[in-house]
Amino acid sequence: MGTVRDKKLFRRAGRSEPPVSDSERELFGGALRYDAGWVAHEYAMLDLKPLTAVRALPRLVGSTLRLAWESDRRALLTVGLTEIGQGIAQAAGLLLTNQVLQALFAAGTTVERLRAAMPALIAAGVLAVVNAVLASLSTAGTGRLEPKVERLATEKYLHRAAGVELEAIEDGAFRKLLDSAQYGALAARNMIGACVAALNGVFTIVAAAGVLTVLHPALLPLLVLIALPRGWGAMHVAQRRYASRMNWIEHERAARVVNNLITSRESAQEVRVHQVGRYLLDTFHDMAETSEAEQTRLADGRAVTELFAAALSGAAALLTYAALGALLVTGRMDIAMAGTAALAVRTGSASLSALITQVNTLHEESLYVRDLDRFTAAAETRAIPAGGTAVPDFPEKITFENVTFRYPDREEPALRGVSLTIAAGSVVALVGANGSGKSTLVKVLAGLHRPADGRVLWGDTDLADADRLDVFRHVAVLDQDFQRWPFTLRTNIRIGQPDAAPRPGRVERAAAYSGADRLGATLPRGYDTLLARQFRHGSDLSGGQWQTVGQARLRYREASLVIADEPTSALDPEAEVESFRRIRALADEGRTVVLVSHRMAGIQSADVIHVLHEGGLVESGSHQELMERPDSRYRRMYRLQAEQYGTAP
Repeated sequence: MGTVRDKKLFRRAGRSEPPVSDSERELFGGALRYDAGWVAHEYAMLDLKPLTAVRALPRLVGSTLRLAWESDRRALLTVGLTEIGQGIAQAAGLLLTNQVLQALFAAGTTVERLRAAMPALIAAGVLAVVNAVLASLSTAGTGRLEPKVERLATEKYLHRAAGVELEAIEDGAFRKLLDSAQYGALAARNMIGACVAALNGVFTIVAAAGVLTVLHPALLPLLVLIALPRGWGAMHVAQRRYASRMNWIEHERAARVVNNLITSRESAQEVRVHQVGRYLLDTFHDMAETSEAEQTRLADGRAVTELFAAALSGAAALLTYAALGALLVTGRMDIAMAGTAALAVRTGSASLSALITQVNTLHEESLYVRDLDRFTAAAETRAIPAGGTAVPDFPEKITFENVTFRYPDREEPALRGVSLTIAAGSVVALVGANGSGKSTLVKVLAGLHRPADGRVLWGDTDLADADRLDVFRHVAVLDQDFQRWPFTLRTNIRIGQPDAAPRPGRVERAAAYSGADRLGATLPRGYDTLLARQFRHGSDLSGGQWQTVGQARLRYREASLVIADEPTSALDPEAEVESFRRIRALADEGRTVVLVSHRMAGIQSADVIHVLHEGGLVESGSHQELMERPDSRYRRMYRLQAEQYGTAP
């Protein structure tokens, strides 16, 4: 039995199949595994050895120190210098301790020995004060650095995320890297404290080792011998905790999902009417018990590992003190030197154990900082290109020439060989069944996607060569899933063009255009009402009310090309008719309007209607022209909707 237990103790921490609760199977279909970037480095820490970790330390902390240097050089230099000062002070303190002991154990009366020790005691007291001041400065510097490093890392992450192509955000592989990199900023902050602790440990060990070498070189390997078992134990426990975290983090996230469903506003109605609360509570209890069993297993393993490491470290300590005793008995070391050596051994072994643990922490955190670095590099290659041909004025026409587009995760193209022309100041409608390519076409039109084949011309300028930011300046988009910002009503309208200087009455005019002014009159704080129920004093809107806010945002943005993709999905028939009328009226102001809709009644007055099917353009023309074609797909779709109202022609 002892052999089996020993093998289990020294076994490499690794992947273990977690037990699966009945609730986990029922709700989520089986065992849950987290797959958002963690698994890419799941076992990087598990192969870490102490010497490997020490050699890798400069590389691991390099990127974080660069962030610290960029965020606050003065604080970083303060921390570095004060840690060096503390290391020197600790070495000097051990030497002063030796002098005090030498004086106290020397020949003479008690008064004479105290008088002889007094200078070293005074110096040690002053040194203790200096060390405390240095430690305080280091703590203050670290406290300044940590939030700045996290803020800078977060800003870099968000800046890169906001600047990549839309197709990158829609790419599953890039999205996985985006998700994992979000932990990098917090990891960079945590690494600052771990770096300081590791640096402090290094200087303490160097100080203790230097003193032991001066006292007797044979004591130095004994110092390492005492620290290694505890360092191994700490690393082994951390490895098992990390491996367990990888196995169980998806399970824990699922348990939080169940928890949130009980309290969520969105699910509150069904939780009560369908009496779902008890069912969710039972499943939460079942999943929590499974997780608790894993925590118990970890705790038991940690207790055994730490007990074994403590026993080995204790044996090494006994050997060290036996060696000290032998040196003392044989006259190779006096009692004062032995006392100093014992203090140095105790200080150094504790610092070495702590250093190994800190290196372990540094490595673990560096995995996520490395994810952030990888994301930054990937985001640079997939960023929206800066510069290009300017588009100072909206062109007289936009032309699609044999345009094909394919999403990265799909074999079939979303658009295939589409050719059409959109004249400036016209109202153009795109219709077709779900999945026909309408929304993809308008994304290509707006410059959000680049064609795989063919080209899009704004006037004579190929969109591939245009300054994309200048193109975006001409475009306003409102789709059925437009962003409902958790901000005030005023900001929800003004965010349509947030970089524009506020002009008196501009928000109110945009609101009057869509009817959002009447909404503002009913809200408790008017345009300054927060549209987010999850915050204090916040209000919520219906789907139709949000549509009026979205249309006001569309009107606020002074853009030449207006794209409305299913803009009336949440409106009643009367509001829908009025909404289409308002959007079409934008063409009277010289804007080009592109409507995407399944509601045929709303788009029949468009100048040109393009019908898409399975990614291809199958027919174009006015409502009258398409209705006169017996085999027209548009005619068939229009009649199907009209028959529902008993008005089929």
